[in-house]
Amino acid sequence: MYVSHLTLHDFRSYPAADVALEPGVTAFIGRNGQGKTNLVEAIDYLSRLASHRVASDAPLIRAGAEQAIVRAAVVRDGRTAVLEVELNPGRSNRARINRSPLPRARDLVGLVRTVVFSPEDLTLVKGDPSDRRKFLDDLLVLRTPRLAGVRSDYDRVLRQRNSLLKTAGAARRGSSAQEGALSTLGVWDSHLATTGAELLAERLALVEQLRPYVGSAYATVARGARRDDADIEYRPSLELGGARTQPELAEALLAEVERRRKDELDRGISLVGPHRDELLLTIGHGAGPSTGASADEAAEADADPGAGDGEEAPTSGGPRLPVKGYASHGESWSFALALRLASYDLLRSDGDDPILILDDVFAELDTERRAQLAELVAGAEQVLVTAAVAADVPAALAGARFLVGEGKVRRDDA
Repeated sequence: MYVSHLTLHDFRSYPAADVALEPGVTAFIGRNGQGKTNLVEAIDYLSRLASHRVASDAPLIRAGAEQAIVRAAVVRDGRTAVLEVELNPGRSNRARINRSPLPRARDLVGLVRTVVFSPEDLTLVKGDPSDRRKFLDDLLVLRTPRLAGVRSDYDRVLRQRNSLLKTAGAARRGSSAQEGALSTLGVWDSHLATTGAELLAERLALVEQLRPYVGSAYATVARGARRDDADIEYRPSLELGGARTQPELAEALLAEVERRRKDELDRGISLVGPHRDELLLTIGHGAGPSTGASADEAAEADADPGAGDGEEAPTSGGPRLPVKGYASHGESWSFALALRLASYDLLRSDGDDPILILDDVFAELDTERRAQLAELVAGAEQVLVTAAVAADVPAALAGARFLVGEGKVRRDDA
């Protein structure tokens, strides 16, 4: 799979842009603020209908414009399809394939697959649990696009349920207002358990599939590391016991909701469900997954026992430790890269070769990690690189080059 042509209208800084692309490596070179990242961001947006840089669509539309359009010709198994999304502020976005409208914009998700490496990847390690949940959900949707609907339904159920909890908690005890809210809440409890169980089951399965790839990738990018030095573990917000099927998980969620009812009414928010779960990242040398901490405890761990900011901290012989708070800066970067590389390898195992986007990532890495990453991704069908200067692009990623500046994108054939 690769993008053979990209067209933009009023996307970010570009009133218009047309760029012919090809398989292999393509580098976009330009000073910061010139728009090189906007080009790869547009391709990634077609993949997920979301930006890896901002949370909403508004910043993606050029100032003063009424809408933005991203269009790309995508070649897959020798056949070309033209994918297009129209971003409309304050209104629903619209999508087309070969100029034929789709019923919903989200039907475009997953038709082109991307894996993005960027400086923001450190938030996967050092950020909030929500960053790691988003990482899992984005990967789920790329592999199984229908889960975009499940994710959207769960978010809708959560908003409605939180609104009812606030109403019921604020109403006078025993009043008709509280009784009405509590009666309606039971319906939304069931919805939360049903949609939450499906999302939870998919995440649990994904983490088990991803684990070996993470260990292998970490051993490749971290100095002296072995496959069992890095691990990931899914920490739900409730005890699952032996529950693994969707009906079993729905039953467990309902039971926990009933148990936490008073707490939820007091606080006016939903305290149970996939939105409270954590993906725990650990480092160690063959100690096995850490045990005993709850998802909340894992999420709040932020102690620093003195790990340095550069090289890998020695962990040999010790217990497995959460990466957040315990890992050195070097280990954190290695783990972030391992998560992205593992995503790429898992998507490839599904039979697709995703488009790799390396957005200003080489400037953040030391020479050794830069070379290792370049060697690992050089064989991908299409690799798109952005860099401020050509020297930041490793020799292993030699290929087509575009110069980006003053609103123009021109091929450099020198």
